[in-house]
Amino acid sequence: MSEIAKPVADEPEIDAEALKKAEEYVEAEEGAANKLRGPLGVFVSAVAVVMSVFHLYSAYAIVPAQVMRPVHVAFVLFLVFLLFPVAKRYRHRIMWWDWIAALAAVAVIAYTLQGGDDIWDRNTLPDGWDVVVGVALSLLILEGMRRASGWIMPAVVIAFVLYAMFGEQLPGSWAHRSYGVGRLVGHLYMTLEGIFGVAVDVSSSLIILFTIFGAFLQFSGAGKFFIDFSFSAMGGKSTSAGRTVVLASFLLGGPSGSGVATTVTLGSVAYPMLVKAGYGKNAAGGLLAAGGLGAIISPPVLGAAAFLIAEFLKISYLDVLLMATIPTLLYYFALFLMVEIDARKFGMHAVVFEQVESLWSLTRKYWFHFLSLVSIVVFMLLGYSPVMSVFWATVASFATSFLHRDCALFSYDLFRGRQPLMKGIFGSKFFRALEAGSTGVLSVAVTCAGAGIIVGVVTLTGLGLKFSAIIIEYAAGSLLLTAIYTSLIVWIVGLAVPVTASYIICAVIAAPALIKLGVPDFAAHMFIFYYAVLSEVSPPTALSPFAAAAITGGDPYRTTLQSWKYTMPAFLVPFMFVLDSSGVGLLLTGSIKTLGNADWGSIALVTVTAAIGIGALAGGVQGWLLGRANLVERAMLITAGLALVYPKALFDVIGIVLTAVVLLLQFLRRDRATVKA
Repeated sequence: MSEIAKPVADEPEIDAEALKKAEEYVEAEEGAANKLRGPLGVFVSAVAVVMSVFHLYSAYAIVPAQVMRPVHVAFVLFLVFLLFPVAKRYRHRIMWWDWIAALAAVAVIAYTLQGGDDIWDRNTLPDGWDVVVGVALSLLILEGMRRASGWIMPAVVIAFVLYAMFGEQLPGSWAHRSYGVGRLVGHLYMTLEGIFGVAVDVSSSLIILFTIFGAFLQFSGAGKFFIDFSFSAMGGKSTSAGRTVVLASFLLGGPSGSGVATTVTLGSVAYPMLVKAGYGKNAAGGLLAAGGLGAIISPPVLGAAAFLIAEFLKISYLDVLLMATIPTLLYYFALFLMVEIDARKFGMHAVVFEQVESLWSLTRKYWFHFLSLVSIVVFMLLGYSPVMSVFWATVASFATSFLHRDCALFSYDLFRGRQPLMKGIFGSKFFRALEAGSTGVLSVAVTCAGAGIIVGVVTLTGLGLKFSAIIIEYAAGSLLLTAIYTSLIVWIVGLAVPVTASYIICAVIAAPALIKLGVPDFAAHMFIFYYAVLSEVSPPTALSPFAAAAITGGDPYRTTLQSWKYTMPAFLVPFMFVLDSSGVGLLLTGSIKTLGNADWGSIALVTVTAAIGIGALAGGVQGWLLGRANLVERAMLITAGLALVYPKALFDVIGIVLTAVVLLLQFLRRDRATVKA
């Protein structure tokens, strides 16, 4: 029996152990935080709330970068050392060494702030205390990363530092001038090009504001509404189970930007529906993971790396959203095609969700949650900066939460005087949302601080240019081979580190190779971003499929293979960005300012050919188009899909002709079968 076509069973129960295991994968991405109670819990929550309030204030007021970034790092390290234990056996309590590390982080930043402009001016000749404090901060960041996300990222950072220190001992093209501890500290700690560089800038000014925004949506019930809306809209058809997962993952993923969290949230309620429709454990997990992966590439939030794209390229975040629009539509188009083929290929069963309210009733009660999907973009179109846009979108989500009693971030009883003031404030959803906004950014923020060390080493040693020259040399100047090598490098780096870190590393060491061969810088960075996202479905760090397998009870690696099946067609699309100038049309020219002069005919053509290519690849991978495809037809479809990915007229003609031939063969075969019947 097929992997998918399992007998329809009674609605399965997802036991607490499965959910606990799935949460462990969320913790692997976001960190395994302590759950503190009593006065300690209140204190840590209060610090997290103060951190959120400070960043909301800094969004509206003007805080100098030399103050904003160090204060952000101080908050992050202080909370990391109190919330993430040094080892699992010390979970849910704060040890004396945690206090020492947390206070040391505050002391280091206090030294930085009290030094004023002088400390930044003497970066080329740091004094003894500067070196001690700079080394201490670096060690605290390494330990913070280890606690929040494991050993791999700190090991990568240490490798880059050793590369900077022992450059003269390296062979051939890798060799460079060696730098001592003092010079490294001056560059990495006492400038805005290392620890306090681009990554921390984005973390302190954008990423945390989006996590606060996402927390406000979560506590106002937007997530539950999006799931219920999807169930209600898609129920009652043979394709309803798969369509529901695809739609809900988009609605959930857009505001959250987290692949694993979207997978777990959706899987805990959608897996029973998938089983009733006829999905097997591994196939259901693969679809859930593929849907969750879409959260990282879906506007309006995308993943944390998208904010870094805007900062690296010095463009508006609205431009990044613009570039992501067509690729996101193509990604979900591929998922929809896959679930449509599943339904026909495996004879899926219709699923009706009687427990969900009607679509009209849900929309009438909670329509305001849809504002979260458009408010940020609307504010940007009105001329607000990304920071101010997310600030006012958060204010709007707070205000609209009071349109329904169940969603209000403050209890109505507080306003009516039926609840004590302090209890009403500190026990409110509003207070918990502010706390969650800060705690939710910790693992990403400490990773950004560590990635700043990597970026600093690359700029100091010129590694980016050296690495690009080596890639181009191995590719013999071929753009296609350079793109393939770059995608493999990003993929391999992504196996070991989170999406944000893999994007930062590869943006500084691999993107220059593509740019040097004539690829527009925005296309090169989007190419790297999309392949960094593949780390979510690539072992050994395939967190989304592994989390889905924990919920479904499937095999983690078979679930990963299933998720590859669902995502494969869409992830060949990034090659269209870089292989020919016409492929840039998929990114809508990369700027809203140039959109008015865009060649819409060319954009439409490349989008249509990409969609046909995705359809051909989907049919070839699934072995089904109008009906079951034989080996020759599958080979023709896969060849057609690959040809259509290469944006040249000749390859487009070859791809369309091959697809048309397969469609004709299957139509004639089905017609003959009908006549015989």
